[in-house]
Amino acid sequence: MKEGVIDVLMYIFSSYADQDENLPEDREGIEADLRAAGFESLEIDKAFDWLDGLAQAEDDSGNDQSTNAIRVLAAEESARLAYSAQGFLMFLEHAGVLTPRLREMVISRVMALEAATEVDIDELKWIVMMVLFNSAEEQDENALMHYEDIVFADQPAVFH
Repeated sequence: MKEGVIDVLMYIFSSYADQDENLPEDREGIEADLRAAGFESLEIDKAFDWLDGLAQAEDDSGNDQSTNAIRVLAAEESARLAYSAQGFLMFLEHAGVLTPRLREMVISRVMALEAATEVDIDELKWIVMMVLFNSAEEQDENALMHYEDIVFADQPAVFH
């Protein structure tokens, strides 16, 4: 059911991320919009749970990690991320797009999808973008806009 949940998340993000004036003011309004778009209640509920987990992860202070540390994925994490997605995640961290804390949030959100299938690079891009926009105070707005262009326009990932 991961595909349904990720589809709901992508719809929410692409529909509401830049629309402050058109954003429904409550969860029920967003849920009504999602039902009107054809999403099922179970998928919608799981997507809201995923977003609640993202907000909780943002509130958790977590341990600071050295930027010199190397992160090795656990077997379960490695099984959930396609090989190309693992490489892309590493690239984003080395390029300075993700801090170690944000990397951990991304991995946590991947694992929270509760699915047996792999998360591919395209799905990972959306998850990273949601984490970055949720943690916008840590990010340079130009980097966020550039990353959004990469996801929405399928441009090659080139960071300066």
